[in-house]
Amino acid sequence: MSTRGDYACRALLSLTLHDDGTPTSVRDIADRTDLPQPYLEQILLALKGAGLVRSKRGVGGGYVLARPPEEITLAAIVSAVDGPIEVGAFGKPHQSGACDHEGQCVLLAVWADVGEQMRRLLEGRTLADIAAIARDEAPWPDPVA
Repeated sequence: MSTRGDYACRALLSLTLHDDGTPTSVRDIADRTDLPQPYLEQILLALKGAGLVRSKRGVGGGYVLARPPEEITLAAIVSAVDGPIEVGAFGKPHQSGACDHEGQCVLLAVWADVGEQMRRLLEGRTLADIAAIARDEAPWPDPVA
């Protein structure tokens, strides 16, 4: 998970937790999340491009979610700012035993599996799920599970 992906999730969680139907300014999001405003502006533009938020200019302007929080997965957020969810762009393993370097192929397979597990976990969590946890309406994730 990159810093950019983390910040994007934090920003959209903030929009979810404070949704009153009116746009929220970048400054307000930055203040609530303690994220750097210039970097947050770039992230919100990427999220807008991905159709996850809408913006309104001018007085009373800012950002709102483009879809209900139940429809926005953490995977969609991370992919919008980071691209495909993977542990690294190391290439595909050779399964025929024709590896160029000792241990390379088996580790490539492990990294691919880790990326797939992460993608599935992030696809299984929505902003609504995370907001419920933040509001103490749902249990915190079990880090061992």
